[in-house]
Amino acid sequence: MKVDVYKRPEQAGMYSYLAVPEGRPIPEEATNIDWETAEHNVDLDQDNEPVLGLTADDALRQISDKGYAISSVHNKIRIGPGI
Repeated sequence: MKVDVYKRPEQAGMYSYLAVPEGRPIPEEATNIDWETAEHNVDLDQDNEPVLGLTADDALRQISDKGYAISSVHNKIRIGPGI
């Protein structure tokens, strides 16, 4: 499945990620957060490595259940110095 991925800053240089099926808007219940575009046209496939903290199995299950997937609080990604 192709998805568009958005990010939002968290504490200590960490980011959370939101994935929605390619070309679809961020669902209304998730628009109250200032999401920035991270990547477009990402191939979310079970045979690929996790994408920005989103495993394919978990993300596809979340998308099926609610129309979008969000990275777990345990899978936040650090960007920049201190990696």
